[in-house]
Order: sequence, then C-alpha cells, then structure tokens
Amino acid sequence: MAAPAWDSLAGEDDPFLEHAFLATLEASESVGARAGCEPRFVLARHGGRLVGAVPLYLKTNSYGEFIFDWGWADAAERAGLRYYPKLVAAIPFTPATGRRLPVLLSEGAPPVGEIVAALLAGVREVAREERASSMHFLFCTEEEKATLARHDYLPRLSLQFHWHNRAPRPFESFDDYLSTFRSRNRKQVRKERQGAAAHGLRFRVATGAELDDRDWTALHHFYITNVRRHHGTAYLRPAFFEIARETLAHRLVSTLAYRGAEPVAGTVNFEKGRHLYGRYWGCLADYEMLHFELCYYQLIERAIARGCTLFEAGAQGEHKLKRGLAPAFTHSAHFIGHPGLRGAIASFVEREALAVEEGLREYAEHTPFRDADGDDGRA
Repeated sequence: MAAPAWDSLAGEDDPFLEHAFLATLEASESVGARAGCEPRFVLARHGGRLVGAVPLYLKTNSYGEFIFDWGWADAAERAGLRYYPKLVAAIPFTPATGRRLPVLLSEGAPPVGEIVAALLAGVREVAREERASSMHFLFCTEEEKATLARHDYLPRLSLQFHWHNRAPRPFESFDDYLSTFRSRNRKQVRKERQGAAAHGLRFRVATGAELDDRDWTALHHFYITNVRRHHGTAYLRPAFFEIARETLAHRLVSTLAYRGAEPVAGTVNFEKGRHLYGRYWGCLADYEMLHFELCYYQLIERAIARGCTLFEAGAQGEHKLKRGLAPAFTHSAHFIGHPGLRGAIASFVEREALAVEEGLREYAEHTPFRDADGDDGRA
C-alpha cells in the first residue's frame, strides 16, 4: 500500500496510524510471525481509490495490548475452547486512542456507513479464513465503539489518565498551568521539580531529527533497561530504533537528562498535530523525581508551548493524577464467536464498566485542581 494513500486516512493528530510507524514495526520485525502478531489489514476501495481500512493483526497471544483479555483466554482453555488465534484491530504495543475504522471523507467517496459495513464484512471474512475465535477493536474512539456495538460487538470501558489543555483560553506557561492547582498540590509539583534539578543533570527536549548517534543508541538502551527492570517484554526489536531514525524522526520527541555529555535517562514520545503521546522511559541509575520531570513536566511544558490540546502519557498509573493528568475513559469492542463464552464475557464487561465508571468518579474527586468556585483547598 502506497504511503500517501494510506496516510490520507490517518487524520491530523495520530502518528501511530501513519504508514511510517506501521511499516517500521514490520521492517524491524517487531511484528510478524515471530512476535505472534501478523498483519492482516482490511482495505476498502472505491473506483480504485482507498476509502477505508482496518489496521488488523492476527494474534497468537495477548501481549502488548494493554486492554487485557488473559482471563478470557484462561476461561476458554478451562472450558476446552480454542481462544487463539484471534484478530485484533489496534496499533501494536501502543495504548493510545485512535481510529480503528478510518474512512476517507471526501467528495465522491461512498457514505461512511457503507464503507464501515464493507470493512467489518472484510474483518469477518478474515476471521473465517484464519479460524479466529474472536475479533477485538482496542483503543477505538467512543463513536466507533457505538458503531461496533450495533454490529454485535461487546462494548468495553477502560481508564487512563490524560492531560488536557485549558479551553477556550489555552495555558500560556507551566506556571499558568500550576496556577489552577490547589496550593498544597502546587507546592508538591514545585518541590518535585526542584528535586529533579538538584541532581545536577542537564535536561533537554529534542526531536528525533535533533538527536545524534549517542542519543539514539541511548534511547534503545533506556528502553531495554526499563523492560528488564520491570521484568517485561521487549516488544520493539533493536532494528526498530535504527529504522525509526530514518522514518519517524519527524514524529519522535525525547526528553533527555545528561551527566556531562553522557545521556543517563530519557523518554521516547510521539507527536502529530495538536496531540502528544508518551511511550517509553528508562534511566541508568536512581535519580529521585527524575521520572516525573522527564515523563510529565517537561512534556506538559512542550505541550503548552506548542498549543497541544491533548497529552496521553500511556497506560495505567494513578500517580499521574497528582501531576494534573485527569481520569479519562478509553474504549474497546469485542466480538466473541462462541455463544457460551460470549455470554460470560458480556456479563463481565457490564459489571466491569460499572466499576470503571465509579473509579473515574472517585479519581475526579482527588484531582489537584482548585474547585470551580476558586477554593484553593487550604486547611
């Protein structure tokens, strides 16, 4: 598929749906048979023109999805049912919301509903050919989830923490942003930033194009170090970083900390349009408060400076709440082929949604922001 045709579907703010990102995953063998994650993209054409697509993968595991179904797979196994392979419509290893049924909105294109129906028919055909037990649309938009529910997919609700710029008057600076915090929370953030600065490290925010050989090598080292520290899985192959330097440098932004000329900690993030996405972090030694500085505060400063409307800092992490990242729903939709398993999962996701909604309400009561009436929260 030619990159310009594919990217016409990607939208203005999603770097992960772009041809370059998906192709880099493939070229680096981060996805493929070895990873148990093989591309099976579904395309819709009209008069030879690409008008819709589904970023679809055949999975023989549930690694790197961040909307977890390991329990569903275990239940299927206990019942003597086959759960893998399954089909997943998502960006591999990327817990960021984006369109999973992107369509071309232009004069001469068929109605959106017709394109979506054709795409979903194509997904069903792939499932039949591959004997997939189920189909999962992960981190889709809320609108897409509603559409999928009308096509017999089970809607599922999850939770992350996102930073949103102020509207209608965006923040002018980090201090302007902090002015919306309660006094005690504002002091905490300033104390954390002072603690990070006290290590004597030099901080830098740079795009991929501004990084040199040492920086790019360090980014891969940080990634591997953090994976090992948390006993995780290194989804990205070493070649990903090599190829990304050529294909994704214009989308990548890194916050780095240096001891002299040597990078000792850093992050990998991606940005497009008015959205910024935090992805990976690593550090070669323990520096108190450095994680908060590089993963949140430096990036919020960048988002403010660039007029971004959204900063997604990745999956999980209620510690983000005190730094001003508010609870936000994320969405998925699931088609389960076996009637018995479908019934059990349908009951589970209904109960789960109630718990997620209650969790968001509870988190919302503990944000660091001042009350609407201006209450500063002083004791």
